[in-house]
Amino acid sequence: MIELTELFHAQAQLDEHIQQQHQVTYSQTREKRMLALLVELGEMINETKCFKFWSKKPPNEKAIILDEYADGIHFFLSLGIEVKSQKKMYDLLPLKGDLVHETIEIFDKIITLKNSFTVQHFEDAFSHYLSLMLLLGFTVEETVDGYFKKLGVNYTRQKTNY
Repeated sequence: MIELTELFHAQAQLDEHIQQQHQVTYSQTREKRMLALLVELGEMINETKCFKFWSKKPPNEKAIILDEYADGIHFFLSLGIEVKSQKKMYDLLPLKGDLVHETIEIFDKIITLKNSFTVQHFEDAFSHYLSLMLLLGFTVEETVDGYFKKLGVNYTRQKTNY
């Protein structure tokens, strides 16, 4: 189980900062945040190399994969705030497929969320994404720490006109 109240709160503050700095709203940026989430999921899975049947290179370091995974959490939280999800506790469910299969499932769930922006579709997609941490070998503590580490990076980027 993962408890996300503190992460939702921290994300709301970052989102507010970004919205003020760039004079944008959630509704103006929803499609871009959806695309960013898909891109981050792709970047994360690229670091695992799990689909690269043509390559003998091992996955990148766990810290690099976690950094990319944390990026996805940022965008999920932002979308969850917009859709007004009240769910802050998620069970981590054992996933039935391998990393390739489950990543494709998450892509599908994000597209479903894009096409029908509801709390139910958000929570379904986010639950699946959070459960991916089990296949990636991350603990809840590592995941939360990874989120907050990336939060600091994101604030620095805002201050330096990234």
